[in-house]
Amino acid sequence: MKQSIPNIITLVNAFAGSIALVFIFQQNWSAALFCIAVGLVADFLDGAVARALGVSSELGKQLDSLADMITFGVVPGAIMHQLLLKQLIATNWNSHLAFLGFLITVFACLRLARFNLDTRQTDSFIGLPTPACTFFIIGLLLIDWQQLVGASLLKEPLVLLGLTGLLSWLMVSPIPLFSLKFKNFKWNGNAIRFVFLGLALGLIIFLKAAALVPIIGVYVLLSVVYNQFYSVGN
Repeated sequence: MKQSIPNIITLVNAFAGSIALVFIFQQNWSAALFCIAVGLVADFLDGAVARALGVSSELGKQLDSLADMITFGVVPGAIMHQLLLKQLIATNWNSHLAFLGFLITVFACLRLARFNLDTRQTDSFIGLPTPACTFFIIGLLLIDWQQLVGASLLKEPLVLLGLTGLLSWLMVSPIPLFSLKFKNFKWNGNAIRFVFLGLALGLIIFLKAAALVPIIGVYVLLSVVYNQFYSVGN
């Protein structure tokens, strides 16, 4: 029974993501975001609970990827589809181009499959993690929905299509990205994490709900700069 608890939490993630999809296509954004938040919490808790209980299994690993595929693969693809569809109709473009939003789903699937086979991604990542991609797309949704800073840019279908291509590539790119996991809270070894958290907090204070997009942008940029200097130093 103890070994089943993390798996049950993982299935909550899958269930919440599935319900979020229904709300996305109904454009009930508040309900969709709530379900995504439940999925995110469950995704964090399953691993934490498994470690606390001292249980792990191959089934749990596979379930985690399958649940993530829903919440961090299909869900962001559906959001991008809806954002594209809205702007394509408004600008008299071919509405079928909105299906390209699901490239996010396709590349998230490829990323998750690679992640399961890649033993290098234990303390860091190679390519943009699917939750980070999802946060970015939720940020786009919030900007468009609440007409926040940058909303005018999202009225251009080419901008959304370009972001779709960029995010899809980043998920399977060879770019090393640091993890936010702290083994301790000393500055040495965690400097990049503290700098990122400080910048993220500043962006949240100044931009509020519009901060998600630049936060993920800063995460990628800091990773690139850090790895460039780290490589030179070594």
